[in-house]
Amino acid sequence: MVKITFIGHSAFKITGENHSILIDPFISGNPVSAFSDLKADDILVTHAHSDHLGDSIEISKKTGARITAIFELANYCGEKGAKARGINIGGKVPFSWGSAYWLPAAHSSGTPDGKYGGVPSSILVNIGGKSIYHAGDTGLHYDMKMIGEFYKPEIALLPIGGFYTMGINEAVKAAQWLESKKIIPMHYNTFPPIKADPEEFKAEIETIGKECVILKPGESIDI
Repeated sequence: MVKITFIGHSAFKITGENHSILIDPFISGNPVSAFSDLKADDILVTHAHSDHLGDSIEISKKTGARITAIFELANYCGEKGAKARGINIGGKVPFSWGSAYWLPAAHSSGTPDGKYGGVPSSILVNIGGKSIYHAGDTGLHYDMKMIGEFYKPEIALLPIGGFYTMGINEAVKAAQWLESKKIIPMHYNTFPPIKADPEEFKAEIETIGKECVILKPGESIDI
């Protein structure tokens, strides 16, 4: 059994039988999150923007959890006192709980203090026999079709808020390309520029024969 917990914005906690992972743990400063369970074996980060790097460094320093991120961002985290490992696009990264791939995203990446954060990424997590694709911050891009054909993620976490990322229409197309059976929307309604209606997205997803699960911050789903 694998549990996916929505922290809010694009932050998730994924828990397997004996391990747990935080992805993009934007918690303090996140107006829609009251999440407090920071225990995790690993922290995975898609890119350097403050609403995705979030509390990663502080959590790592406090708990000893290792951050895995694109090379330049991992170096930045290490310089700030965190335990970090740098990787790059396309490699399969082994973990005690399974594996993950850092894959392309169409976005930008800069640290909170203006340093280059390396390339933005999406992350495909393999844990407990399940494959979960976190798209990161991204516009619609054709690599998603390749990811669907080659990696075949069962669950996709997709941004729908528009403005900084793709919106509802593009996310529906991404869901088609990814060929995932279950879709969870993210990166919407945290701030005014990314206001979107998840029920509208759900209705569109259901017209293409897929399941859409809308999670409120703090809610979980077992897969």
